[in-house]
Amino acid sequence: MVEYTSTPVKKDGELLGAVVVFNDITKRKREQDEIRKIYTENQLILQSAGEGVYGLCCEGKTTFVNPAAANMLGYEVEELKGQPMHALLHHTHADGSEYRNTDCPIYAAFKDGSVHHVEDEVFWRKDGSSFPVEYTSTPIRQDGKLLGAVVVFNDITERKQAEQELKQAYEEVEKMKQRLEAENTYLQEEIRTKHNFKEIVGQSYAIKQVLNQIELVAPTMANVLIIGESGTGKELIARAIHDRSERSDRPLIRVNCAAIPHELFESEFFGHMRGSFTGAIKNRTGRFELADGGTIFLDEVGEIPIDLQSKLLRVLQEGQFERVGDETTRTVDVRIIAATNRDLRKEVEKGNFREDLYFRLNVFPVEAVPLRDRLDDIPLLAEHFIELICNRINRESPKLTNANVKQLQTYAWGGNIRELQNVIERAIIVGKGNRLIFNLPKNKNEHIDAVQDTVNIADSGLPYNEIERLARDKVNIIAALRYTKGKISGAEGAAELLGIKPTTLASRMKSLEIDKRDI
Repeated sequence: MVEYTSTPVKKDGELLGAVVVFNDITKRKREQDEIRKIYTENQLILQSAGEGVYGLCCEGKTTFVNPAAANMLGYEVEELKGQPMHALLHHTHADGSEYRNTDCPIYAAFKDGSVHHVEDEVFWRKDGSSFPVEYTSTPIRQDGKLLGAVVVFNDITERKQAEQELKQAYEEVEKMKQRLEAENTYLQEEIRTKHNFKEIVGQSYAIKQVLNQIELVAPTMANVLIIGESGTGKELIARAIHDRSERSDRPLIRVNCAAIPHELFESEFFGHMRGSFTGAIKNRTGRFELADGGTIFLDEVGEIPIDLQSKLLRVLQEGQFERVGDETTRTVDVRIIAATNRDLRKEVEKGNFREDLYFRLNVFPVEAVPLRDRLDDIPLLAEHFIELICNRINRESPKLTNANVKQLQTYAWGGNIRELQNVIERAIIVGKGNRLIFNLPKNKNEHIDAVQDTVNIADSGLPYNEIERLARDKVNIIAALRYTKGKISGAEGAAELLGIKPTTLASRMKSLEIDKRDI
């Protein structure tokens, strides 16, 4: 069986003959007949099927088409028979770009002999419109020979519309959710500002970042390392984390590692038994036992001696320890929050701090923001300190003016927020009426020199809070004496400004080694 084309040959208008081009199409006809036979044998099924079904020979020409396929494509059945289907309905992608038949999964089925299933393409109708389809191209074999492929497809327009509607609905829900979350965040920030987030005062971007970190880590069991300069509120951050944790009904035990003598560290941490060393007159419970089920706050953790760090690491890893002088192993469940003003990474490099302990503590680092990086918080901090100080010394709160705020915000603050508190306390003490007068030194070093005299108090062996109080008292007394030019008693004397008796002031001056002749 052949397929041929006859073309006349002419010269000068005279017919000389003809050229005949022919092909042996026996093989193709046999393949088409086989596919038609398959179609005929299954015609009733194909005619009634709701899916579009058509067959292709190995050259990509249509051998049969069922009514559902022709209807979806906008053709008559007879129009499609023998046609190259890819050129009719699959020639272009949904975005309008060319879809070459060499890239077509339908053609691939009768080339590689594999089933190809596609869920997201389009077929093109006779009128030039397109519709989304899902199709499967299955190779046809007979006696091991590949004859072509059968394509079964569905119009998935309704499904796509439903998916799009569902997507839009989801996006709307997500937008509403984000809006509610944003409103909730705003309300939480308002509450934080008003209620001080458990004494953390501020609404600057820097402090909000810290508060966000607290909210993230508080509900977890992760160890936290708070990094920051002295006086930047590291303990307040630790308390806020504990108060928002599942351990808030248990104690937060604070340990100031900088105030513990080297020989007492182990006893302070883990306790001791009676008679275990000179002065151990009774059994003592250590801080880790006290914190069982709760949180322990290791302030200035960088001060822990290197020889004790391995025992601390054991508690972190295994939750076990022994009291000094006891062989019984005790178990505790404690969350660790540590704080330091040192660069522990450098301490590790110097060999002063164990690297494995550093990584155990530094699971979630939080940086306490220095005052110089949160100038926007100064008005709130100032109001907060004014209220606290005036309640303590039983005075009426003076008014904080815009001029006061501007003066405080333009001063070259360091990192220590206690410095601001002391400045405000001195202003309240020496202020008159309802006015605040801030005598801030022009040279930052002048203020440092004024505070430097308090350093020797730290060598007294007193508890940390008492040292801090005495240091503040000394600075305030010096400020009052300077304001009154050394006058202690009488009207507008330093004792009156400080709200204490002249004899009490004289006693405190003596204990703090303040000589008014040096003022």
